[in-house]
Amino acid sequence: MIIVHVKEGESLDRALKRLKKKFNNTGVIKELRERQAYVKKSVAKRTQRKKAIYKQAMAQENI
Repeated sequence: MIIVHVKEGESLDRALKRLKKKFNNTGVIKELRERQAYVKKSVAKRTQRKKAIYKQAMAQENI
């Protein structure tokens, strides 16, 4: 459970912003989206390889 203590004199908007940041850092939304549909291991590995190749090509281009 995520707990955000509201400091004295702090606006609720600020506290809500901190809560959202903590929530995003936990990765709950990302995990829920991944669990919506099953992806075979071979397909997951293939997409992971494609992303790595793309990132490497972009890094080489910037050098």
